[in-house]
Amino acid sequence: MTAQEFENGPKIDPVLVIQTYDSGVWETFIDEWIHSLKDEYFSVMRPTGPGDKGIDVAGFTDDKKLLGVWDNHQCKHYKNPLSFGVVAPEIGKILWHSFNGVYVAPRSCAFIAPKGPSTTLDLLLANSDNLKTEVIEKWQKMIADKITTTQSVELTGDFETYVNDFDFSIFSAPAPRSVIEAHKKTPYYPGRFGGGLPSRPVAESPPDEIEPHEIAYTKKLLDAYADHKSQSISCATDLNAWSNLKEHFGRSREAFYHAESLRVFVREKADPGTFESLQDEIYDGVADTCESDHADGYARVVAVTDSAQSLALDAHPLNKSALPKDRRGICHQLANDGRLTWKK
Repeated sequence: MTAQEFENGPKIDPVLVIQTYDSGVWETFIDEWIHSLKDEYFSVMRPTGPGDKGIDVAGFTDDKKLLGVWDNHQCKHYKNPLSFGVVAPEIGKILWHSFNGVYVAPRSCAFIAPKGPSTTLDLLLANSDNLKTEVIEKWQKMIADKITTTQSVELTGDFETYVNDFDFSIFSAPAPRSVIEAHKKTPYYPGRFGGGLPSRPVAESPPDEIEPHEIAYTKKLLDAYADHKSQSISCATDLNAWSNLKEHFGRSREAFYHAESLRVFVREKADPGTFESLQDEIYDGVADTCESDHADGYARVVAVTDSAQSLALDAHPLNKSALPKDRRGICHQLANDGRLTWKK
């Protein structure tokens, strides 16, 4: 055991964690995963309540949505592995509603359950011809009365022809561990299963020229320097007369870019709002220092950024990720957003 495991207990396998979810949490878990597939889907829909016509979470590849190319993700939550009897009515709904033009048949339809499919169902799904045969043979017994609440759907006429011509290979039931591996790529994973964040990429260095998104905080820094020297300082080149201020300005820009890289990194790897909550904690921690009396604006900047580096952020999930340079940079982000000011 590591010291952390001795204190907190051994890490629980995520496959066992998802088996503790109720149906609502399970559907949210799948929704988190699908919503994170931004490069693959144009938009995502999650109908709730009765009458969803066999759709739990739909991922659309274009603005045609249900009339275009889309994937259906059926979230199933049972104490046992999925059986054919559970998914058969859902297959029937897809067949019936696509036949009637409620939507185009999905490109894929995955039945996702925390314990995965039973061996029998897994073998059926691996052979689309056998799956089709089983659906047709069991239609009257398992499916006909479970598609709508208003009628029994008979497998006859044009609908029977449609079913016989349908591509049953769109149906699948992924293993729980493969679903967890897919969810691992989302920003929600650490909050559900722990393990912290992966290593950060190296932050880019600030360019020689001030970028448009830097104008607010760099202008405030120049004003703070002007207050310190009691003379006009309107641009970065004016700092050539004072090496200490020039170096401070360069370090401040570097810290700002460091914090911006953390913002982008966290946005893609942690729950939405995680980085913003870190900004809020740092603001709350330095606000009194910022509002206290200081000799000049430059002294205020130094006092605030020093205070930020010494804050106790042990309870925040980013406490180990936010390096001293990030904390200084976050102060400049807060100045950029107008939440902190340096002038007396």
